[in-house]
Amino acid sequence: MGTDQIRVRVPATSANLGAGFDVFGIALGFPADIIEVQKSEKTEIEIMGIGREHIPTDPRKNTAGIVANALGKTVKITIHRSIPLSSGLGSSAAPAAGVAVALNWMYDLGLSNDELVQLAAHGEKAASGVEHADNVAPAICGGFTIVHKNKVISLMPENIGIVAVHPDIVVSTRTARALLPKSIRLEDVSFNTGSAASMVVGMMKYDIRLIGESMDNRVIEQARSGLIMGYSQVRKSALDAGASGITISGSGPTMIAVCRMDEREKIAQAMIQAFRDNQVKSEAFITTIGKGAEILQK
Repeated sequence: MGTDQIRVRVPATSANLGAGFDVFGIALGFPADIIEVQKSEKTEIEIMGIGREHIPTDPRKNTAGIVANALGKTVKITIHRSIPLSSGLGSSAAPAAGVAVALNWMYDLGLSNDELVQLAAHGEKAASGVEHADNVAPAICGGFTIVHKNKVISLMPENIGIVAVHPDIVVSTRTARALLPKSIRLEDVSFNTGSAASMVVGMMKYDIRLIGESMDNRVIEQARSGLIMGYSQVRKSALDAGASGITISGSGPTMIAVCRMDEREKIAQAMIQAFRDNQVKSEAFITTIGKGAEILQK
């Protein structure tokens, strides 16, 4: 659009939400990364903020660089990080989504949201080894998203309280995916299908109780819960404090609870204390379901 530089705000995201493995996702109001993209003679990446020393700057290995290379554009990408690394909050999805949105605008490519999501998902493969779109979809579209058959369906439920508590535990997406079984029982498929269907209805009706109840799932949560020290106690503490539901955010270790807006602080403190009781430090993000990527400078 006639500009040589652009800045995009890209939100943290939470994938799966329980039963919607590799299908559901939400954008969070907070935290968010800022992605700067500037036309350049060669593609290079600079990373600033938390966890910068652990992220590759080689464009062939960085999710943002892969997106730029896929479009055949040479740009300097500066990633200002606020989303914790390996947290289950879409830290690898945000740069990929941000660069896809930035380049679409900068070069007037006319790509649809569906196309942008698939492009960003291609970049995500660098982090997880699998091309999946459940984080990049809400990062781009905002709200609650469903990814199915290369299509994205998005809803924007309002006044849904979200508490995301990130413990000081490292869980890589590759490790968390490797734990998953290759097959599951038919009755577990049926249970998860029911939970997923109920989740969609809950989001459409802004029904906090139904959304929370629909986080219940089988197989995925059991397989990954052992990676999170204090998982059972944190889960119980959130429900006792008033959360309508709680689950592992993405591949973890962040745990995410749904509640009324006025209950968020109490639930956050209860979850932090439960982690502390298990000798684990943690930080809480008290937020809500938010918007997708936003261009800050055109």
